Amino acid sequence: MQRPWYQQFWPWFLIVLPLCAVAASLYTFHLASSGADSMVVDDYYKKGRAINQDLSELKTAAELGLVAELRYQDDQIVLEIAGRHNNGEAVRLYFTHPTLAKQDQQMLMTSDAGGVYRERLEQPLMKGQWNLQIEAFDGHWRMQKRISLPIADRLIIRAGS
Repeated sequence: MQRPWYQQFWPWFLIVLPLCAVAASLYTFHLASSGADSMVVDDYYKKGRAINQDLSELKTAAELGLVAELRYQDDQIVLEIAGRHNNGEAVRLYFTHPTLAKQDQQMLMTSDAGGVYRERLEQPLMKGQWNLQIEAFDGHWRMQKRISLPIADRLIIRAGS
């Protein structure tokens, strides 16, 4: 006497294969829909227009003859700015990673009596390429440069280069 179909191996084997494919596709859909890509900007048109406005801040920094010297060691940033600017003004410093937005750091720095800006980072910067941006607190000038960490001794950033 032959056993019923539900007690045999081959029908269940043939049913399980498509079920595994369905389960895998549902899991893949969940992974794709749960995380946003940090490199994609929703308002790309506004970002593009803002680039043209940002060029005037770079030109202002070049006209002022600004030169910044950056040192980074033991998770502390030391920044000195030379040129025709207000030594007592606060500056904003941005470290943005090209691909990992969660690694980005920004800080507002004020100078000590000697005109040196010092700040300890919340989390250490990982090795690799970074976009560095230094700007006046009120936003009337800005310097930027692509840098590679770690910095051997010091890094010089010249406005307009």
